Amino acid sequence: MITLLLPPRERFGGQRLSESTGKALARGDRSERGGDALSDILDVLPRGWPVAAASRQRDAGDAAHAAWLRADPAYVQPDINGARLLSYGQALGLTATDAAALLKPLKPLFGDAGFPIDAPVPSRWYLRLPMGAKLPAFTSPEQALGADLFDELPQGPEGRRWRALLSEAQVVLHNHPLNAQRAAAGLAPVNSLWFWGAGALPDRVQSTYTRIASDDETLTALAVLGGVHVTARASSWNGDAASGNTLIDLRDSRDLALLEGAWFAPLLKAVADSALAQLRFEFDDGTRYDITRSQRWRFWRRPLVSFVASAA
Repeated sequence: MITLLLPPRERFGGQRLSESTGKALARGDRSERGGDALSDILDVLPRGWPVAAASRQRDAGDAAHAAWLRADPAYVQPDINGARLLSYGQALGLTATDAAALLKPLKPLFGDAGFPIDAPVPSRWYLRLPMGAKLPAFTSPEQALGADLFDELPQGPEGRRWRALLSEAQVVLHNHPLNAQRAAAGLAPVNSLWFWGAGALPDRVQSTYTRIASDDETLTALAVLGGVHVTARASSWNGDAASGNTLIDLRDSRDLALLEGAWFAPLLKAVADSALAQLRFEFDDGTRYDITRSQRWRFWRRPLVSFVASAA
């Protein structure tokens, strides 16, 4: 089976489905999933998404016996109403030399606080934390992008310390000579950090999928811990309908026409030709459609016009 993990249906608005896709979905088996998509894909114990520990293990192999927090390089832009996170991590294009230079004045700051900082990968920076450290809730950078920074910073008594550390780090980074060089080159400065993904390695990660193609860091880092074969997502289906359950993460897609040509049409043809036993459309809003070849006889069902419209 191949599963296409898609964004909520409302993201596509009124974009029209092709006739073949509209027919296949109408004739398929529709169901509603309980819970969020990631929890359905990965069973993580204890519950939670310790992305920092999982990605640290993949990056450096030393995540055991400590808790971890991502402290990724970030670009925050002040505006009339406050400040907004506009870029972070890989999008900033840092080299290993850049990361080492920026980290040099930050190491005493975080070391004195008891949270050593380093960067085994230039775009992913880490704080090592004591096991069982009391931490506030942190917002993922994907969720915070473009949002008012004040609303996304850690709150409560535990959050106060982290807001203070962030303010000190921002002063250090603002005065770093590398940022003047980046500005002269037309590049965004690295003027902040983004704390997120706190936790220790989980006791267990299991999945019903044997292969996952995704560019999502949370999904891939934890899937690797569960022994899932993880690859970057291709731009289109490559014709590989290998045995086992495969998940293709398309949640960042918005253009229905591109999805039709790159994924829906070739995969539906594979089902029709018996090259693929089952195709699943898994939407992030909980709706799923299971498509098999035997459903072609349900010709009395009217084709769907769009993901948000019932039928033609």
